[in-house]
Amino acid sequence: MKIILDGMGGDLAPTEVLKGAYEAVKELKISVIMTGDENRIKEAAKKESIPLDNIEIVNAPLVIPMDADPSLILKSYKESSMAKGLSLLAEGKGDAFVSAGSTGALLFGSTFIVKRIKGVKRPAIGTMIPTAKKKPYLLLDAGANHDCRSDMLKQFAFMGKAYCEGVLKIKNPSVALINIGTEEHKGDDLRKEAYQLLKAEKSLNFIGNAEARSLPLGECDIAVCDGFTGNIILKLSEGFGKFISISLKDILFANLSTKLSALVLKKRISAFKSLMDYKEYGGAPLLGVRKPVIKAHGSSDARAFKNAVRQAYFCVDGNICSKLEELLSQEKEAADVD
Repeated sequence: MKIILDGMGGDLAPTEVLKGAYEAVKELKISVIMTGDENRIKEAAKKESIPLDNIEIVNAPLVIPMDADPSLILKSYKESSMAKGLSLLAEGKGDAFVSAGSTGALLFGSTFIVKRIKGVKRPAIGTMIPTAKKKPYLLLDAGANHDCRSDMLKQFAFMGKAYCEGVLKIKNPSVALINIGTEEHKGDDLRKEAYQLLKAEKSLNFIGNAEARSLPLGECDIAVCDGFTGNIILKLSEGFGKFISISLKDILFANLSTKLSALVLKKRISAFKSLMDYKEYGGAPLLGVRKPVIKAHGSSDARAFKNAVRQAYFCVDGNICSKLEELLSQEKEAADVD
């Protein structure tokens, strides 16, 4: 398997990207293509004493700025590390692509370079968020589509089903619609219409509406919403995770007795911190495009990049894109019969 990695995407590129690539190559027994400024990448490899075995460098001198118009990836920045990586993926030179660069540019580039799976209305970002049940739920859409129609929310549910079954190995994953109440009649027109569409889909394990407060308790496997709502939930979850971490530190290191207690609980505290750490998941899949694309966090370090590559590996291994295409085909056939 060959994973393409945006060598210049993210705050800590190219050094941390390179370190993560090296660790992924060792752990997963894969090869990596890194796109970016060849001289800078080689200098970083030399400085950090990182061997480039099974890491191919494809020169791409430009980097698309985070605040640039996403559409420029097809024009002014078509020689950027991100555009080059997406082009290589579209040409079949690799099996998946990972980038910590601009989310908007990655979404735009994936849609118009790699292209959508037949039948997909809009690609969506799926993000794994931890819960009290020690199993994460998939938030979909986490920010790609701010304005959505009800049929798009239904498609997000199918995308989530394909991912959960292919990557997480969850059979018949439960799907909930994020709303302001659990009753069927709650919410605005979008939520009411989406509820009826999801309820009518016999191939989905739809469990109804879910309030935001129930999500951290692990009520569902897939939480469906528009990207505006999803991004707020995502950012709030990240912020609340940091709040809990800071609060625990203040409590456990307040005095000598609490420090001794912290020592006794060290392993459990470390496990809890790992549960809340985005670096453990590495990145969020962009679901709905023809080949796996993973969006890594902009501040990703080597561990996060390694795990993002691992996420890409699982998407390829789980045949996510073909599974989603099959599910959408079945949905269309059922609709035609009706």
